[in-house]
Amino acid sequence: MPPIMEKKTPKITDVARLAGVSTATVSRALSKPETVAESTRNIVLAAAEKAGYRVNLSARNLRRQRTGTIVVLVPNLGNPFFSEILAGIETALSKADFNMFVVDTKLVHIKPHLVSEYLHATRADGIIALDGSLPDEVLSAATSGRGAPPMIFACEWSPNGEFSSVRANNARGSELAISHLAELGHRNIGIISGPKDNVLTQSRSAGVLARLEALGLPFDPRHLFQGDFSLDAGARAALSWLDLTERPSALFCDSDQMAFGFISELARHGVPVPDDVSVVGFDDIDIASRYIPALTTLHQPRYRLGFSAAEMLLGHIRSTSSLAIETKILEVELIIRDSTSAPKA
Repeated sequence: MPPIMEKKTPKITDVARLAGVSTATVSRALSKPETVAESTRNIVLAAAEKAGYRVNLSARNLRRQRTGTIVVLVPNLGNPFFSEILAGIETALSKADFNMFVVDTKLVHIKPHLVSEYLHATRADGIIALDGSLPDEVLSAATSGRGAPPMIFACEWSPNGEFSSVRANNARGSELAISHLAELGHRNIGIISGPKDNVLTQSRSAGVLARLEALGLPFDPRHLFQGDFSLDAGARAALSWLDLTERPSALFCDSDQMAFGFISELARHGVPVPDDVSVVGFDDIDIASRYIPALTTLHQPRYRLGFSAAEMLLGHIRSTSSLAIETKILEVELIIRDSTSAPKA
């Protein structure tokens, strides 16, 4: 019986030989891809694949004194809005050989100590928070102490402005919505808002009121329906709208979810949109274009938002000195579909 030959484990030198570059270039291409040209990185990746070379992440992270884990704090994993943001985060992190550990903050709000437990369990290298309403004790647990990981916000932000953030131009988005409704001829416009203390709500409401004032249009406080970004909140707003003797002819909603809840509840009562009332959402989640009627809404570049947030955090992790607080604003786009039209004569 011939002797069994052990399969040789490919080494970095094998990759370098196949790629026609130095071992140092291979190392940089695999561990710090931003330091080499994209064409070089692609050649190295192809050579690594051909050689069957696999990076030992555990050993690399041990040398770097890192775990390769990023904790992402999400306010509601059941909300489809966050899926594209998480996809963007995951893409950016995976390119840098980092993993993502997602935590739903609904439970964290009830048990703030869980954040420090998650961080201790994962020994996270950084935190991305998508929830701007995190209690102070949670923020303190996440960022205080020697060697605390860097933390940034995405989508939402800390009201006191002490953390870097990536977010959409929320005020500009609501201004675009009001301008669109006014151009259609609407003069009585209501709001279905998010939670009163939420930074998104405050920013979008400020944009609405500023644009109404600029156009010389009044705002009736009775036409403000407080919600929580959910389908149920939109449905409750529809019932309140139906109870009014003088109804606004158009509604701006702080989220697509609330817009869907509003429209569907009106349909149950035989009230058609946009024939009897126009509706504008905010977010442009996937179903918005397939809904009946297709929803006029503000498109947030959610994937790019997540990707940019992850890149910003990675920059903080790699920095050897304290970085200044950054704020990156991404523009939104008004997508006009079938849920808005001129008011009834």
